[in-house]
Amino acid sequence: MRKLTRIPVSILAAVGLLACGGDPFTASVDTVAGHYHASVLTITQGSTTSDLLQAGGSVDITLNADGTTSGRLLIPGGGETGQDLDVDLVGTWALTDGQVSFTQEGDTFIRDVPFTAARNSLSAEHSFNPGTVLEFTVRAVLVK
Repeated sequence: MRKLTRIPVSILAAVGLLACGGDPFTASVDTVAGHYHASVLTITQGSTTSDLLQAGGSVDITLNADGTTSGRLLIPGGGETGQDLDVDLVGTWALTDGQVSFTQEGDTFIRDVPFTAARNSLSAEHSFNPGTVLEFTVRAVLVK
């Protein structure tokens, strides 16, 4: 019969933290502020999903600790009449309960959708015009 060896609680706690990925993320102005770019930017209408990054689109935005933003959204051919959609992302941002909201003059989905803050990323998914033939869903993941 084998004798069981006691493992110190401090070692078990350290192993538990490593297994969970270390410190839990807490969204704060300091942890969220920074420069982000899109790693995912898709639009889905019906059963068709278009990868806007693959089509030459981009989102680059800086969230400053003072609550201001700067940056640019570009979607080739994404304008209402087929022109490129090129929007200045100057404005402000606010963090509430782990959600980042934007106030910007440029009319884009970014100002219409709350982004969920995670360690080094912001993500959002939102359906527009639900229940109509014009319904579409935008999905964006921004990473530091």
